[in-house]
This record gives sequence, C-alpha cells and structure tokens, in this order.
Amino acid sequence: MPWIFIHQEEHIPMAKTPMDTPQLSCIQIAIALLLFTQVKSTTEETFALYPNSTLTNCIAGERSALLAFRAGLSDRANHLSSWKGDDCCRWKGVYCSKRTGHVVCLNLQGTQCGSGNGITQVLAGNISSSLLGLQHMRYLDLSCNEFDKIEVPEFMGYFHKLRYLDLSFSQFIGRIPPQLGNLSNLRYLNLDASYQSPGYFPPYSKDINWLSRLTSLEHLDMTGINLSTIVHWLPVVNMLPTLKVLRLSACQLRSSPDSLLLSNLTSLETLDLRGNDFHKRSTPNWFWDLTGLKHLDISFTGFYGPFPDEIGNMTSIVELELSGNNFVGMIPSSMKNLCNLEKLGYYRNNINGSIREFFRRLPSCSVNKLQLLYLPHCNLTGSLPTTLIEPLSNLTWLDLSDNKLTGHVPLWIGELTKLRTLYLNSNSLDGVMHEGHFSGLDMLKDLVLSDNFITITASSTWVPPFSLTMLHLRSCHLGPKFPTWLRWQTLVLSLDISNTSITDMIPDWFWTAASSVMALNIRNNQITGVLPSTMEFMSGEVMDFSSNQLGGPIPKLPINLTLLDLSRNNVVGPLPSDFGAPGLRTLLLYNNTISGAIPASLCKLRSLELLDLSRNNLNGSITDCLVNELSTNMTGLNIVNLSLRNNNLSGGFPSLLQKCPQLIFLDLEDNHFLGTLPAWIGEKLSSLSFLRLRSNMFYGHIPVELTKLVNLQFLDLAYNNLSGSIPRSMVNCTGMMQTRHISYNAFNSRFRLAENELVDYTENFMVLTKGEERLYTGEIIYMVNLDLSCNSLTGGIPTEISALVELKNLNLSWNNFNGKIPENIGSLLQVESLDLSHNYLSGKIPSGLSALTSLSRLNLSYNNLSGRIPSGNQLQTLEDQESIYIGNPGLCGPPLLRRCSSQPEPTPEHHENASDNTVSFFLGTGAGYVMGVWMVFCTFLFKRKWRACWYSLCDCLYDQVYVQVAATWASLRGKTNG
Repeated sequence: MPWIFIHQEEHIPMAKTPMDTPQLSCIQIAIALLLFTQVKSTTEETFALYPNSTLTNCIAGERSALLAFRAGLSDRANHLSSWKGDDCCRWKGVYCSKRTGHVVCLNLQGTQCGSGNGITQVLAGNISSSLLGLQHMRYLDLSCNEFDKIEVPEFMGYFHKLRYLDLSFSQFIGRIPPQLGNLSNLRYLNLDASYQSPGYFPPYSKDINWLSRLTSLEHLDMTGINLSTIVHWLPVVNMLPTLKVLRLSACQLRSSPDSLLLSNLTSLETLDLRGNDFHKRSTPNWFWDLTGLKHLDISFTGFYGPFPDEIGNMTSIVELELSGNNFVGMIPSSMKNLCNLEKLGYYRNNINGSIREFFRRLPSCSVNKLQLLYLPHCNLTGSLPTTLIEPLSNLTWLDLSDNKLTGHVPLWIGELTKLRTLYLNSNSLDGVMHEGHFSGLDMLKDLVLSDNFITITASSTWVPPFSLTMLHLRSCHLGPKFPTWLRWQTLVLSLDISNTSITDMIPDWFWTAASSVMALNIRNNQITGVLPSTMEFMSGEVMDFSSNQLGGPIPKLPINLTLLDLSRNNVVGPLPSDFGAPGLRTLLLYNNTISGAIPASLCKLRSLELLDLSRNNLNGSITDCLVNELSTNMTGLNIVNLSLRNNNLSGGFPSLLQKCPQLIFLDLEDNHFLGTLPAWIGEKLSSLSFLRLRSNMFYGHIPVELTKLVNLQFLDLAYNNLSGSIPRSMVNCTGMMQTRHISYNAFNSRFRLAENELVDYTENFMVLTKGEERLYTGEIIYMVNLDLSCNSLTGGIPTEISALVELKNLNLSWNNFNGKIPENIGSLLQVESLDLSHNYLSGKIPSGLSALTSLSRLNLSYNNLSGRIPSGNQLQTLEDQESIYIGNPGLCGPPLLRRCSSQPEPTPEHHENASDNTVSFFLGTGAGYVMGVWMVFCTFLFKRKWRACWYSLCDCLYDQVYVQVAATWASLRGKTNG
C-alpha cells in the first residue's frame, strides 16, 4: 500500500486517500485472499469464478434478485448497462461458480477507486433486500459509490458465507448495524468513511462488541467511523486473534491503554491509529509491545514526550509514521536495531538537534533500504553532512523542508540515483548549486528549493538529466538572465520562479515549455516582454505574473484558467472583448495602465469572485449588460470582492451591482461617479460588509435603506456632496455592534502551487484614521469604520451612534452638524480615532470621553464647544493636546491656558433662560438696525437733494468739531507751557 503524506499542512490528515484501497476484480480478490490466509487448497466452488462462461447459466432466482437490486439504484454512469439477457453471469461485476452457477461475487466498485485520480461515484439510491437471494455470495464490493442518504442495511449481516465485504467510500450514514457480527466467516471488512462530500456526517457505532464475533477476521478498516463514545475498544479488538491489519484512523478515539495483560494480537502487522486524540505521553503504550508490527502509523494523535526507546524492540518495522505529534529530542540510539526500516515519517515534531547527529543515528543496517525520509518542521539545525558513511542508494523521497538548516547543499545529493522527490525549501541554505548537484538525478520529478539563499548556476548548453513535474525555486538566485535549462522542462505542472532576481526579457521558448504548466508563478522579478498571443492554448489554471515589467495588451486567456494576477506591471490597452476563460474566479489587474471602458465581456465571467481593476486609467460608465440580459433570470455574477478605485470611471452608481448578491467588499473610491445613492443597495447587496465610495460626486441624502445592511462594518462616504442628516436607523448595522468580522476569504485569494506552497493575494488599503492615511493589508477585516467626513451633512449627531460599540474609527469632520456631542459617546470603548472637527457643535464636552481607554487620537477643533475640558488619564496621554480643542473660544481648563471662572456655573434651567433672553435681545436689536440703515439707504438712493443736504450737514458738523477740538488742544498746550 502506498504511503500518502499530508505535506506542510496544519490540519490533521483525518483519512486515507482512495489510493489506499486498490481496485480489484473478484478473481483478484479471491487470489489475494488465498495468499493472504495461506490456504493450501480450496474447493472449486470457492475460487473457480467465471464472468464469461457459456457452460452454465445463472440461477433464475438469483437473476431476479439482481434485477430487483438494480431497480432500486440510480446508475448515473450507466455502469450496469450490461445487465440484460438471461445469463447474469455475463453481467458486469457479477461472477459465478463454474460448478454450481451460483453468484459468488458481486463487484460494483466505483470507477477510479484507488487510482489516485479521485473517485467517480456511479451508483446511488437504495440497496434492496432482494440481495438476500444471493446466499452463496462470498465477496461483496460496493465501495466508492454514493449511498449518502441511507444506513448500512441490517440484512448485510445475513450473508453467512461472506468472506469479503467492502463498503468503503460510499458515504453511508447512521449507525453501523451490529448484525455484521453474524458474519463469522468474514476475513476482510472495510467500512472506511474518510472520503467525504460537503455536509456529510460519517456513520457511528456506540457499541463494537459485535466485532468480537468475527473470529476469522484478518483485515479490519473502520477509518472515519465515529467511535467517540467508546472507551474500552482495545479489549474488543484483542479478541480477534487472526487480525493482521487494523485501521482505526480518525475515529475520534480518546483512550490508548498503557498495556495489554494478555495480547492476542500476535499476528498484527499493520496498525493505523492516526488522527485520533489520545493526548498522552508516548510511553508506556500497548502497541510498543507488538514486536511483529511492520507498519505503524500513530501520526496526529496527540502523543508527547521523548522519542520512546521501546521502538528499538520493533525489529520487524518497515514503515514508521510518527508525524504531527509532540515528540521531543533526538531519535534514540536504539533505532539502530531497525534493520528493515524503509520509510520514516517524523513531520512536525521537535527534534531540536543537529541534522548530522540525526543521520548518524539512522540504522546503518537499513540505510541501503531506506526509501523515504519525511522530516519537515522538526527544528533540525546545522549543516548537512558533506559525506555519508553509507549511501542512501534506494532513497526516493527526501523532505527536510521548514527546518533551520544552514550551509551548502552537499554533492552527494546528486548521487541519489533513485530520488524522485526532493524538498529542501524554507531553510537557510546558501552557496551555489551547479550541474554536479543534479548529475545523477535521472528519476527526479519534484524539486522544491524555495526560500533559501541558494544560487543556481548552469551553462547555457546544459541539458538536465531529469524531466520534472514540479519545480519551485522561489527566492533562490537564478538571474539576471533567464535560465535556459528551463526550456527542457516541458512536462512541469507546477512552476515557481518568483523573486529570483531575473531582469531579462522573457524568451519565446519559455511560453512553449510552460504550455503544460497548470500553476505558473514568475512574480516579483523585473521580467520584460509581452504575453503571447498563443496564451489561450496553454494549460494554465493559476498564473501569477505580478510585480514585473510586462507590457502589451491582455490576450485571450487559457480556457481552464481560474486565477490570473497581472498586477503591478505595464499592461496597456483596453480589456479584452473576449476573456476566453469561462471559469475565471480571480482576476487581479491593479496598478497597470489599462484604459478604455469596462467591456460587456465581463458579464460572461459568471464564476468571477474577486475582481481588482484599481489604479488604472479606465473611464466611462460601468456596463449594465446584466441588468437587461438577466431581467428574467434570477442568476447573476458571483463577485464577492470588487475594487475599481483610482480610475476615471463616471456615471451613476453602477446598476450592474444589482445582479451581484454575493458582494461583500465594494471599493469605488476616487472616481467620478455622481448622482444619488440608490435605495436598492440595502436590498440587493444584503451581504455587503465593506463599502467605500470616498472621493466621488455623489449627492443627496444617505438613503435610510442603506442601514438594512446588517453586516456592514466599514462605511466610507467621505469627500462627496451628501446632505441631510445621519439616519438614526444606523443601529441596524450590527456589523458595527458585534464582534463578527468579514471573512478573510472575502479579501484574500489563495491558490495552491504545491502541497506546501500557497501564493497569497491580500489587497493594500489606505484608510484615513488617526489623522493620517494608514496602510492596511489582511488586517482590514478587523477594521470597523464609519467615515462621513467632508460632506454637507446637517442636524445633530444621533445618540444612537453610541450603540456602534465596535467602531474603531469615527470621522464626522468637515460637515454642518450642530447641537451637542451625545452624552453616551463614552460607550464607544473600542474607538481609536474620533474626529468631530470643523462642525457647529456646541455645549460641553461629555465627561465620558475620558473613559475611552483605546482612544489614541481625538479632534474636536473648530466647533462652538464651551465649558471645562474633562480630565482623565486617557485624554492626558493624547499627543498635541492643545490642537484637539483649538477654535472653540468657550472652552477652558487644562491643557488650554484659559482658566475657568471660580464662580458656580448657572443651573441648566437658568442658563437656558438667560441664553434665550440674550438671543432675543440681539435678534431685535440687529433687526432694527438693519431696517433703519436700509430705510436711509433707500431714501438717499432715490432723493438726490436729500443726499446733497446730508453731505452738507456732515461737512458742517465736521468743521465745527474740528474747530472745537483745535481750540481746546491749543488751550491745553498753553496751560502746560505756562
């Protein structure tokens, strides 16, 4: 059975892949069982099976039973099309005894089961009890089908002659029937439930005592069956003395006894307990005493402590899988006793020691047998040995990734002539790797050296001896020229040469060599050139060309493409009229010089989830093709994240968005959109969490319907011409009231380049907070923001705004708000930046502001606030405190120099009456003054004589005053001199 590893993943490998179950015919099964049980002779009826014999027709009753069975099935792949005619022994999957004609084997396994290419489940529906008519059946295989709404039938326990039963990967549900314990002749039982579709809940068993009656059982696989309620499972299993293979992985078991007083499991050769949660010390444990074990898998089971010395007693061991636990320390010297060791998996444990010491402790008696060393994330240190005492002549898989290795890669790597997989990525290896390091690697298929300091050099005429399917060299040094040896790697499926210091023009031969690549990453170089016109004929599924200097237009894309990242390049011209990739899910074109309008071809990308066209030269209005095209169709685009900011787009709020019900993130900042905000936003975009319309020309009121967006946590309408008041129903936006942030997936596109490497897209957002623009990347999902600044909003600040307790940034500056600051604004305990400046707010500053312990920036300047500034530890820690209150002449007290009056302040009622009288007085006086001046002005305007008389009178008065002042002044001077 091939070993399957979960490489570089955090999650527990909860189940085997279908590759663990080979696809066998009934004849192969019979032969396997014959060898497996070491039976010297058998009856003709048992093993003389025939599918095509003309000697004997099948039994009529059994034919009827098979037809009734087929009638209850859904055969989507027409798998049972041959089930017609009188001779059922000729039907596909049906095998009969040559001597009696009875059906003895029924093999209806789904196609590709165990092929490694996934499972094609072909049968579904009900399993009719008519199968009980096949009482001579020895072998029954219904694996790799889709019986996802039924339980394992109880009548399965009444095939008393059954020796082989395989119900794996068929998605049965409910309880495993204890009637299976009646199958006393059973030797092979496979109930593996690990291959699961979304929403599938595997079967369970609360009592496995029925297993103890299967005394002939040699192979038991209950992988993925829920056994969480069973504590004493081992005594039951111990009652199966002939058991050779036991697989109980991912069964939610929680107990592993220290020992067995009397072990009957002396025949056990394979033990698989991976993916359970024992969470106990590695020793003592009952399985260390099973010295006859050949295959032991206890990965991801929660064992901890030092590597057990008892492993040295398991001299028969061939495959040892200990990954995903918390074993600490160097492997013990007793490992030298394991002379049959071929495969060692130790992923994500803590050796915390020298790699050279580790190699010295490997059993020298089996070094030439070792096929697999799987040691990523083991905290191995130091440099690799320059020479090996014994050559690893049979090694096919070497994985030392994600450790702390330093130094050069030794030349003996090139002598591992059977090596197929080499992972050295994510270390601190340096130096040069040249042709000699690869000279003997004729069989190499996967080469991963990413995230080291390695320089790879080769002559321009070098032809590598290998033909790779995976090549990852991210952050190694390949440049400045494009490596010519890549032209010979024409079978690569995953290629990553990102950040490798290439500053060359991309050669034409590269596009030919990369035509079969499904995951292609050349990002973060200085590669020039243009995308080929033949790009549509490539096999690419994910392509990342970002952060280069590629120019030219965007050609028609590969038909299987799901992700394209061309951001931060020099791409020009309009967007294509035919993208050519109907399954495209992520399209990143930001930071280019793309011009023209957004074409109607965008509407054909129905699978598109993430679209970023920001920071280009797009213009015109956004197409509304979907509005008409889908007026009678409820489906639309699947866009979740849409960013069009920093373009020259115009027109009203895009009506196209009415057909984007999945939209979570919308950014239209810094364009020329205008008009009113439509009320349908609250209804059609009910999933919206992030809305930024900043720096446009929207006008009118903020629609009340906008507050129906209960998930809204980021609203930025700043720098528009909005008027009216803030809707009090803003409290409906529970996204600003509860700790429930936007899913990271809404902002982030991750696509797999290999089992261990992901390329991430996380947009960069500039958010005006704390008085300055701050850069947010992935953490934007935690930002709760309300920014309505630089509009013409009026009225008071509604007290309901204090209910938005998750706000981190509140900016209402540069509006026309009046009235008082809400007294309960101190409820905004999470707020970090609060800006209410440049309004007409009056009254006192609420004392509750001093309770905002998260506050790091406050701006209340240029209002009509008055009274004493509240004191508090938090307010006193803010920087540039005087600027917080400037432009409010009525404020007094620290940090201002203006002292507050010592007299008691008037009561609110008296203050209110005095204020009313003062206002009335000034209103009356001002009105009288204006009226008087206006009457005089009108009179002088129409009466010329009156004007002349008035000016003559003024001249006379002036002369009299002047004479009087001059005489008085002369008299005073005379007296002074005297």
